[in-house]
Amino acid sequence: MSDDAERHEYEVVVVGGGPAGMTAALYSTRLGHDTAVVNRGGGRAAMMQEVHNLLGVSEETSGGEFLKFGKEQLEAYGCDIHRDMVTTCSRADDRIHLSGNSGRYAAERAVLATGFNDIRPDPPLPRTGRGLHYCLHCDAYMFVDESVYVMGHAESAAHVAALMLNFTDEVDLLTRGADPEWSEETDRMLENHPIDVISEDVTGVQNGEDGWLKALEFEDDTVREYKGGFAMYGAAYNNGLARELGCDINEDGSIDVDDHGRTSVDDVYAVGDCTPGHNQVPVALGQGAKAGIDVHFQLRDFPRDLDAIEEQGPVRSAAVPGIPDALLEQAVDFHTYGE
Repeated sequence: MSDDAERHEYEVVVVGGGPAGMTAALYSTRLGHDTAVVNRGGGRAAMMQEVHNLLGVSEETSGGEFLKFGKEQLEAYGCDIHRDMVTTCSRADDRIHLSGNSGRYAAERAVLATGFNDIRPDPPLPRTGRGLHYCLHCDAYMFVDESVYVMGHAESAAHVAALMLNFTDEVDLLTRGADPEWSEETDRMLENHPIDVISEDVTGVQNGEDGWLKALEFEDDTVREYKGGFAMYGAAYNNGLARELGCDINEDGSIDVDDHGRTSVDDVYAVGDCTPGHNQVPVALGQGAKAGIDVHFQLRDFPRDLDAIEEQGPVRSAAVPGIPDALLEQAVDFHTYGE
C-alpha cells in the first residue's frame, strides 16, 4: 500500500463484516461512538444458502441477504463501512493502527471478527449447502429421517456420526481411504452403534435436478444414496492480526478471550468464529453485543469519575451530550417518534 493511502480515524474499528462484527459495530454506533467496519467480503455467513436457528428470520433468507440488511442498518445509524482487507496492524500512541490494501485506519478500540475457514476435503464433493455442510447444530434438522454421511477420520467425525443417530437411522462414516485417528474407546463406541464405516474413497457425485446431492460413487464401484452430510476436517482460524498485536492464541488457533470478548491485549477485542465456542449466528450476535457494550463502558465520557472531576472540574451543560456531532445529527434524523 502506498504512503498516500487514505487515512481514517475512529473511536472503534471492527475488522470483519460477519454477524459478530456487525453487531459489535451496531452497539458501539448506537451507543454514541464513531465506528467503522472494515470488511473484505465473503466469509462463512455469506455462503449460507439459508439462515437457520435465528428467531425472527425465515429460512428463505440467505446469508447474503441477511448481511446486506445488516450493512444497511449500520449505515442508517452512521457507521462507516469500508470494503478493504486489513493486512497488517500495530500498536502506537495509545491507538491501534490497521493497514489495508486501500486504506489506513486508527482506533482507540479494535474488534477482531476475522472468523475461520472450514478445511475442505479433497474433491469430488457435493455442492456446499446442497449436500455438503459443516455445522451439525445448524443443519442436522434438515436431515431428519434421511440418509446421511459424515466425512472425516478424526475423533470429531466419529462423534458427529454418532450424534446424527439422534436424527436418522441411516448414517455412514466416510474415511475416504485415510487411516482412522480416533481412539480405541471411540472405535468401540462406533462398533456398538448402527454406523457403517466406509473406507473407500469417493470418486464421483450424483446430483438431482434441484442441485441437491443424490448419491456418492466410491472407488469399489458402489453407489450410496445420501440426502447430504457433514465434512469434519477442522478449521483454519484467521488469527494473523491478533498474533501481530500480541494476543494470546489457544492451542487450536482460536483467539483467547474473556466473557466480554476482551483479548489479552488492552483495547483489543475478538468476537465470532475466530474465538472458542459454538460457531452459530445467534451466538455470534450475542458475542458482538457484549463486546459492543463493553467498548461503550470503556469509552463513554459520563459519568466523569471523581479523579477526573478533581482534575477537570464538574461537568457543565455545554459538555453534554457525549455523542459526536455527526452521530447526534444522524440519531435526531433517524427518530420518527410522534411523526
